[in-house]
Amino acid sequence: MNPIWYVIKKFYPKLLGLNVAVLGVMVVSVICGWASTDQSTGHTFGTPPGVEKFNADLLRKFEKMKELRGKDYQPRTKHKRADGWANYTNRLFLESSPYLIQHAHNPVNWYPWGDEAFDTAKKLNRPVLLSIGYSTCHWCHVMEEESYEDEEIAQYLNENYIIIKVDREERPDIDSIYMSAVQAITGSGGWPLNVWLTPDKKPFYGGTYFPARDGDRGARVGFLTLVKKLKEIYDTEHDKVERSSQQLTQFIQKRLRPQSGDRLRGEGPIHRAMAHYKDSFDAEYGGIARAPKFPSSLPVRLLFRYYRRTGDEQILRMAETTLAKMASGGIYDHAGGGFHRYATDRQWLVPHFEKMLYDNALLIMAYLEGYQVAGDESFKRIAEEILRYVKRDMTSPKRAFYSATDADSLTPGGHREEGYFFTWTPEELDRVLGKDRSTVIRAYYAVSSAGNFEGRNILHTPKIASEVAKSLKIPTARLRSMVEESNELLYQHRNRREPPLRDEKVLTAWNGLMISAHARAGLVLGDPIYTERAIKAADFILKHLYIQNRLYRSYKDTQAKQLAFLDDYAFFIAALIDLYEASNNIMWLKKAIELDGILEKYHADDENGGFFMTGSDHEALIVREKPGYDGAEPSGNSVAVLNLLRLGEFTFKDEYRIRAQKALTSFLGSPDINPLAYSEMLIALDFFLDSPKEIVIVTPEGKPKEREAFLRAFRKQFVPNRVLIVVTEGKELESHARVIPLIQGKHALNGKTTAYVCEKAYCKLPALDPALFSQQIGEVLKLKGEPKL
Repeated sequence: MNPIWYVIKKFYPKLLGLNVAVLGVMVVSVICGWASTDQSTGHTFGTPPGVEKFNADLLRKFEKMKELRGKDYQPRTKHKRADGWANYTNRLFLESSPYLIQHAHNPVNWYPWGDEAFDTAKKLNRPVLLSIGYSTCHWCHVMEEESYEDEEIAQYLNENYIIIKVDREERPDIDSIYMSAVQAITGSGGWPLNVWLTPDKKPFYGGTYFPARDGDRGARVGFLTLVKKLKEIYDTEHDKVERSSQQLTQFIQKRLRPQSGDRLRGEGPIHRAMAHYKDSFDAEYGGIARAPKFPSSLPVRLLFRYYRRTGDEQILRMAETTLAKMASGGIYDHAGGGFHRYATDRQWLVPHFEKMLYDNALLIMAYLEGYQVAGDESFKRIAEEILRYVKRDMTSPKRAFYSATDADSLTPGGHREEGYFFTWTPEELDRVLGKDRSTVIRAYYAVSSAGNFEGRNILHTPKIASEVAKSLKIPTARLRSMVEESNELLYQHRNRREPPLRDEKVLTAWNGLMISAHARAGLVLGDPIYTERAIKAADFILKHLYIQNRLYRSYKDTQAKQLAFLDDYAFFIAALIDLYEASNNIMWLKKAIELDGILEKYHADDENGGFFMTGSDHEALIVREKPGYDGAEPSGNSVAVLNLLRLGEFTFKDEYRIRAQKALTSFLGSPDINPLAYSEMLIALDFFLDSPKEIVIVTPEGKPKEREAFLRAFRKQFVPNRVLIVVTEGKELESHARVIPLIQGKHALNGKTTAYVCEKAYCKLPALDPALFSQQIGEVLKLKGEPKL
């Protein structure tokens, strides 16, 4: 029996009836005038119902913040006065997170996470209701509208609970802990995440989305009934609540601090993962044969590495099919570029329409690798279209990258609907494109009068271009040209609609991923524009989020907030290494080494290897997590291990490889691990088990163009397990050699660009001919062992 079910049955069986009633509803959310006087307070800011008047100090802070936000600020609430200002204001008004500000004028007396909230809960002996979400979360918006904007529900919460709101993107540490609690209780998770805590931060109940009242959306028990019943249990069975919260906390601590492995077991985890992916592959539509479908569910970058080292053609077909089918489905935004978060069906047709920066960064890298492996120009086109989308829609004036856009947008009638912004009717296409062009585009995107999403059409391409062109009796090249021109017209017209909300905070981790994507695009595609965009974003992070030798997590409204977490360091260090390879500027590699030292100092698990999510000087939570599982985002440890291996290849310092091996052993060294949970770490394991290439290209002074022939040869090969050093003889080489010992003594022979391909510092014959160089970097060390289930 699940240990948490045992706790619930033993300590407070009253919850069992409620739990069964709400579980079915919770599954839904996995898929995921200016100032006036409040008569009750005599002040501009109305107090939420059931709350005593705010003190003068807090009201002064509200006044100052209102002045700072300016006259363009619009309270996001249905509770407004005749002059347009909100009836209610709570402490979230003082925050910078777009998600928290969305809730700043609910009638709920929200607190941000912090000592004030928990001290107040202890003083009043109240339970805490913790609600976690993010600004572009559809079901978070639904629950806000139904429950947190409801004055009756808000008054009950305000009189009986301390209510805390957290942005999961700013505080992944809090989110991870309490998501584990809800997953333990219900068997699933999602957002909004609602968790009931004791005043010492220990969870005793939780769920995701709850309808407001009994009978809503088919639920027998609604949120208002639930909060009343849980308050009754907290008051009348307090000892049982304390014991059960203690047991649940112990369960979470074991889950988030797993026991370390004892030794590495070679290639076995990689082979086992591939066997599983073969068994569960959707041969018709790509990805894993289930719905919903997330791009990360089949890690194509790992598949490409496996194919490279085994020659397994089935694995190659799986990766190529998945990339092709995703790009043809509705999960891809054909008019504007970029991928939505996931598809609700097997066919990748109907997406959940929000767009996340991290998804698109990872997919740029996947399509670039697909282009290198398969030579498929369509993969290159998709990567370039995502990059264009990021430039147009997700880049700040200061060249950093925004976080996400919402799934919901306003219709012309003023209703908020999911997906309206991205969908079309045939008549709309006729008006935008003209009848003749529209006929072609409707055929290409399979547009119908009935539609495929609530009477409208999600653009998708179920047939390849050549088939459509043949049916229309036009050349394929002409069709492609018309599609490209039409996409731009649709994009420009679409921008006249009310756009989805955009979360404009800058996250270090997600910017790190997108900087990597741009740097790799600059290198693989030979386009310095992408590299320059990466440099500008990295400069922003170093200027605004690297303060007194510590990284920070989030930037919004000129403020850097929250000391960085493991993934912020890991993803940004990886970005700096990628930037060095793309730009040949040694500063980026030096900065990567510097940041790794800070990461080691504050986050390293010196005893077992790997890294903790939080720094040693972070606030005390109920567990200090050591994350290893890879999901929609890679775990910080997976990326950090690969960073260590790459830095070891650059510097020849054994300490990096020793630290990497210790971390790999910690996470992969147990015989009973599930390798599917470590897809990104298996990429690091593949690097570790390979004989990575150290590639050095030396160009004579004054002849920078000579290196291009060698770089073209490099771009045509898929060589993931390597480091790349491109230098010019003279002072540049000398400065690089102080960091990279391998290039000492390397020269441009006979005054010509010379390439050196080395493994463990042993170099092959220097190559003055790009063809010889191509042959040398194309040699592969085969993966040992046999696939096993």
